[in-house]
Amino acid sequence: MSKFPAKLKKVLDVSVLTFCGLALVLMVVTVTWQVFSRYFLNDPSSFTDELSRYTMIWLGMLGASYLFGQSGHLGISLIHNSLPERGSRALRLFVNVLILSFVSLAMLKGGIALMSKTMQQYSPALNIPMAYVYLILPVSAVLIIVYLLISMLDTASSESHQ
Repeated sequence: MSKFPAKLKKVLDVSVLTFCGLALVLMVVTVTWQVFSRYFLNDPSSFTDELSRYTMIWLGMLGASYLFGQSGHLGISLIHNSLPERGSRALRLFVNVLILSFVSLAMLKGGIALMSKTMQQYSPALNIPMAYVYLILPVSAVLIIVYLLISMLDTASSESHQ
């Protein structure tokens, strides 16, 4: 892998993991406060349930994006492992193009459409536009696309070195 994609991947990895760590801390704090206020103060907090739920959605999507960037996603490797090296690389590029198409259409385009439809809908407790919650779809789509492009460049550059 050349220097720029490697540095970009490292910056993305650190940024996503930092955000996920902060989201996890926020979830622990809000759930702890919810339990404390409900059982010890007998006055449950009205916003913590909703905030922890939306934070969990963001954490899950960003975590999945990071996992995708680490090639840790679920895959069936039977065909991939049975092909010669050149065929294996071609299959990997083909699968990446299919994933790129799906992510671009479903997550990016669909996420932007969903955001535009929900900008006037507000969450009950936090009173924020629901589009902010759904913003994670295009954000994670862009992360997956960048990770995919880096992977495809790496695959193409390793092919040219042989």
